[in-house]
Amino acid sequence: MRHLIPRYARSEMVDLWSPENRYRKWLEVELAACEALERQGKIPPESLSHIREKADFDVGRIEEIEATVKHDIIAFLTSVAEHVGEDSRFIHMGLTSSDVLDTSLAMLLRDAADHIIEGVDGLLVVLRRRALEHKDTIMIGRSHGVHAEPITFGLKMALWFQEMKLNRERLVRARETISYGKISGAVGTYAFVNPEVEAHVCKKLGLKPVLISNQIIQRDRHAEYFAALAICASSIEKFATEIRHLQRTEVREAEEYFSPGQKGSSAMPHKRNPILSENLTGLARLMRSYSLAAMENVSLWHERDISHSSVERVIGPDATILLDFMLSRFTDMMERLLVYPERMMKNLRLTRGLVFSQMVLLKLVEKGMIREKAYEVVQRRAMQCWEEKRDFKELLREDDDVRSSLSDKELDDLFCVENFLRYKDFVFERIFGGGDETEN
Repeated sequence: MRHLIPRYARSEMVDLWSPENRYRKWLEVELAACEALERQGKIPPESLSHIREKADFDVGRIEEIEATVKHDIIAFLTSVAEHVGEDSRFIHMGLTSSDVLDTSLAMLLRDAADHIIEGVDGLLVVLRRRALEHKDTIMIGRSHGVHAEPITFGLKMALWFQEMKLNRERLVRARETISYGKISGAVGTYAFVNPEVEAHVCKKLGLKPVLISNQIIQRDRHAEYFAALAICASSIEKFATEIRHLQRTEVREAEEYFSPGQKGSSAMPHKRNPILSENLTGLARLMRSYSLAAMENVSLWHERDISHSSVERVIGPDATILLDFMLSRFTDMMERLLVYPERMMKNLRLTRGLVFSQMVLLKLVEKGMIREKAYEVVQRRAMQCWEEKRDFKELLREDDDVRSSLSDKELDDLFCVENFLRYKDFVFERIFGGGDETEN
């Protein structure tokens, strides 16, 4: 993933999945288990002190050994033993490989979740600021890609803010779900290591022990975790897709920042393309595939097979680094997004007042006209407006059914954009509260 994210992804996330850090987490598990065994009198105190002092590993040496033994944990333990010497016989006593792998993976995924949640928090700050900035920036709302009724760009940003808050809640829950370890032996029966060792190891490493396991922690936990990542990425895709639509030449209500010297096309010098949004849209597809792979990992043979292992070696680093990158890219994009209020108003007026059709419909009903009749009257004039390219309000003035129910002033009062936005402040208060713009 490094070649994809040289600029935006934080080095902390990339480094978290380095071989050095992965093996360091393995060593933390092993040392915590040794501590518990020493408390139970199974390791001499002087041996534990020596292990603590000398325990280390060499990444290159582990890879060299693994090329022969074809087993990563054995290669790791052999490298550690070369540093520790004779007392290394107490390391990994009663444990199985999955005790180390699953417990350390929980630590890595938990730490990755912390970085991702931090990224979400940064995006929430930007979305809140842009929402408040454009609280009164009127634009047309669209359904099916067609003009519907007026909204504000701030309301659109407030909706995105709220969706990302829900994503944050899902990620926090996923972090909790994944923060479980196991030290229960080959098939989860504690035959050669008792539950007190597991309790000590998990507490020491900031995890909770699973209530029951077989050789592994069950992968429904991991599936939930990667599903939360995929949902968050899908939200980003939704937002990015909207920016792509708003940047179309025929719309051009918002636009990605185009930096000095940037080029949009090798052939057409005039091009300013939504490349960041398109990139995010594509990456979300990968994120969902990682989620599917995690769900496929739930069903394993008997007490364990290793079909999930190869998958997790890919999706663990890739999914977390990728979502961290997506959050960084989208946050920067929204920070510098160009918004064109004048174009928004121009586009709103394109349909010559048709956006007020429901306003007229409801007023006619209020005045006593049967709804079906009112709908027929308004739709008839609306279709005439489409076809003849005439002003909708003027066509209504010519309609005998409308004139018999509404005065000119009543009709004029209906054609006011602010009528659609009377509860805008209520929505903003509900989403953001009464704090100032700088609060998160």
